[in-house]
Amino acid sequence: MEWEFEGEVIEWRGPSPYFFVLIPPDESDDVREAGRDLVYWGQVPVQARIGETEFRSATFPYGEQYVLPLRVAIRRAEQIEVGDVVQVGLRLRSR
Repeated sequence: MEWEFEGEVIEWRGPSPYFFVLIPPDESDDVREAGRDLVYWGQVPVQARIGETEFRSATFPYGEQYVLPLRVAIRRAEQIEVGDVVQVGLRLRSR
């Protein structure tokens, strides 16, 4: 299953800052349902694309939605800042 969506980049401050793309509610519901057999500790493994950068990751629940973590290398390659709205391609990744 594959999705294309726009999501806002948010920051979560813990011991160090973490950056995520918020997956919209409808797509979050789809990821939750489609990834039911792939879930481990609430995370759903995915292959994602933002701009020209493709990467492996895992989405995980954030309230009623899912979020996609953004590593520094991805943010730098695509010049992504907190508050940006980015276009994301996402597909489930089997184990």
